[in-house]
Amino acid sequence: MRSLLSFTFVLFLAGGAMAADIRASSQIDAVTVYPSGAEVVRTARVKLERGEHTLLIADLPAEAVTASIRVEGKATAGLEIGSVDTRSVSVPRDDDAAAASERRRVEEAIEQLKDDRAALDVEIRAAETQKELIANLTRLPATPPPATGAAPQPDWNQLLDLVGKRTAEAQKAILDTEVKIRAVDRKIKDLQGRLASLAPTREARTEVKVALDAKAALDADMTIRYQVRHASWTPLYDARLSVGDKAEAPKLQLVRRASIQQRTGEAWDNIALALSTARPTAGTAAPVLRPLVIDFEAERPAVSYAAPPPPAPAARLRKDRSVGATADEEQLVRFGASTKFGDATERAAKVDVQAFQAVYGIAGRTTVPDTGEVKRVQIDDMALDPTLVVRTVPKRAEKAYLYAKITTAKGAPLLPGQVALFRDQVFVGNGWLPQLGPEEAHELGFGADDSVRVRYAVADEKRSETGIISTSKTDARSYRISVKNLHQRPIEVSVLDQVPVSQHADIAVELNAKPAPSRRDVDDKRGILAWDFKLTPAEERVIDLGYRATWPASKKVQYRQGS
Repeated sequence: MRSLLSFTFVLFLAGGAMAADIRASSQIDAVTVYPSGAEVVRTARVKLERGEHTLLIADLPAEAVTASIRVEGKATAGLEIGSVDTRSVSVPRDDDAAAASERRRVEEAIEQLKDDRAALDVEIRAAETQKELIANLTRLPATPPPATGAAPQPDWNQLLDLVGKRTAEAQKAILDTEVKIRAVDRKIKDLQGRLASLAPTREARTEVKVALDAKAALDADMTIRYQVRHASWTPLYDARLSVGDKAEAPKLQLVRRASIQQRTGEAWDNIALALSTARPTAGTAAPVLRPLVIDFEAERPAVSYAAPPPPAPAARLRKDRSVGATADEEQLVRFGASTKFGDATERAAKVDVQAFQAVYGIAGRTTVPDTGEVKRVQIDDMALDPTLVVRTVPKRAEKAYLYAKITTAKGAPLLPGQVALFRDQVFVGNGWLPQLGPEEAHELGFGADDSVRVRYAVADEKRSETGIISTSKTDARSYRISVKNLHQRPIEVSVLDQVPVSQHADIAVELNAKPAPSRRDVDDKRGILAWDFKLTPAEERVIDLGYRATWPASKKVQYRQGS
């Protein structure tokens, strides 16, 4: 007996440790959005008895990247996480409870209308019966009197008038009732269509199955992390320039914003939002270069103009191809002798970690719908001390343009994005900010500066031919550029122009500029010249630029824009 009790007790303990399926719902707590894709963090709280359990969570969207799913947990006692499996499931939509209530209301309305229609059918049958009884009265004049004796004869004219009146009333009642039935049928049809639209719907989801081993009864907070693809954020900037005055230095405030979109199949309601510059969906390694060789072309066989041999019979040609040619040779015949075929390779998953990356935690809680609607949030703003410079290209336009040269702050880089430009609180247009690293310089244009006057004039143009035996042609041109500062403070000026660049040794170009340019071949562009100087208030600077091109008289030259 003692052995039997011990065995029963062991079975009882084993039964307490048997695996149990526990379904839990989770909520999105935090999302980190990348320039392409996002990582979602869900949380779920569960109560577990001692023993092994299988936790089922079916809240993840269908597009969750399976390989990215990770499960973590914190518990009030010892808890071990075993295997983590996933599968695609179909679950009812979250709004089905509200739809069920609406379906019940529509069903009750349809039942009431069907009852009303049944009552109208009874009215029609009653009217039809009344018409039949009235029709029987019209047969009375043809009925012989009873044999027992003479009966009083009715007033047949009055009787026929009554029959006609009652028949018309019954027919009208039937028509009116049929009109009511048609109206009821239309309402029933409309409600049945409404009921069909409220039918229970299901949506695809990803279910996570987690094997758990609880060492004791406990409470556990489970965390599920996974990535989704259809989400992104794009940086946007506001650059607000205050040009200052004679006593106040210029200031520039750079406001960094983010435009966020997502179509992941789940709404991000009241979440902790972070933006990352990492690109987990990009490549992990640089492209591979294959050896590039140069060789002589194979000599082509001499073309023979002799009469061609008679064509081979079709049967023999087919036989030669089927017997003597391999599959690779057939491919070479079809695609050309230089075509080579290699084995197809399987594309592997790719992850990229860049040298510059940062995570921006957005203050407070945020909601981002899953409709693709744009959500804009502010990341931060930076107060910068710009250097103002006026740049002009008088050959193209007799205008000066104001630029602010900025140096980015230490820390995180700036990703490329559109920048809205404001000068003294006035919107002047949109620009583009490239990717900039920490403490990297860049210039932003803020439109025309009307307080700098620019003039451009052709001073001289001469074309001539010199020499007796070996003649040459000459094209000499000179221009005058004037720039005047109408500001009440000094300003840096940069004037850009160009001279022709020779593409042939027989074409010589001689520069004649006064003063000499400060820079040549600006931005590695041949022939581009720059004069950099500072103008005090009311100061005017004049630049005389000229060049002389010579070439053999037997040749013709042309001027064209280079790349």
